[in-house]
Amino acid sequence: MDLRHLKYFLAVAETRNFTQAAASCYVAQSALSQQIARLEKDVGAQLFSRTSRSVRLTAAGELLEPLARRILADVDTARAALDALSGLRRGRLRLGLVQTRASSVDLVEVMADYHARYPGIDFHVTNAPSAEMAAAVLTGDLDIAIVGLGPRQIPDGLDHQVLAADPLVLIVPADHALADGGDVVDLADLPESHQLIQFTRGSGLRRQVEAAFARAGVEPGQHFQVGQIQDMIRLAARGIGVTVVPRSSVFLDPAVPGKGVRDALPYGARALRIADEAAVHTICAVHDSKRLAPAAAAFLEVVERHAVTDQQGGTPAIDR
Repeated sequence: MDLRHLKYFLAVAETRNFTQAAASCYVAQSALSQQIARLEKDVGAQLFSRTSRSVRLTAAGELLEPLARRILADVDTARAALDALSGLRRGRLRLGLVQTRASSVDLVEVMADYHARYPGIDFHVTNAPSAEMAAAVLTGDLDIAIVGLGPRQIPDGLDHQVLAADPLVLIVPADHALADGGDVVDLADLPESHQLIQFTRGSGLRRQVEAAFARAGVEPGQHFQVGQIQDMIRLAARGIGVTVVPRSSVFLDPAVPGKGVRDALPYGARALRIADEAAVHTICAVHDSKRLAPAAAAFLEVVERHAVTDQQGGTPAIDR
């Protein structure tokens, strides 16, 4: 079985279109079709059901797709391991990165430090919902993902390091009924008619916010979705609704309560601490230790080095 055949097969499986798959692989459509036919002959089964209007995976194709991804990912890992013999002078790191910041670890500084140590390693950074990135690590499409998921939310088969456990805060406009009622709030105190400004569906933050409302026995209420956390804060400040965000999104220094940025809460909005101690936004680095490429292992070492430095400065230590 030729690895090139597997790449062509996955291109068709992803696009469901032979013309688009051929273009993405930089080959003629006739050549790609011939290679797919050879692969089907090798495996002894038809992989695609083709009509003039559609291309669908057969049962054999659905069985082969995840296996092909793992095979190609293992080949990449083997190549990276061989590259490591030259001292990580070249290679690739496929990193998934959550949009929210990890309060106890500055990931931009981690990436800069890593690049300074290993300038020959190419970064391929992906931004996507946490659940998607964790699944991509499991299939081998990503080497490491920094995700907003708690340990219990991480798929089986993956290892993790907890980088931060950032308390969630409720953002309300200045004229909200809870704005002058103290700095701590129970989500059950929200009016039944409240509108909730939510983060992207499938994100770790979205899951953790919904879990906090479930523990409070409260329906999240009418809501709409926004893809930028700072926009969520600004919309809440303008009275569109209320929102729940990680504390570090509001206050730059998590070690000093109440110390924030002057324009972090515009229009006089209030950030209220949620009484539920389990209402936290957990940031984890997830990887598959069974297929960890040297470039990825080196990145985890840099992450841990920064976490230890932050611990010495007074922030919480990471857990494994």
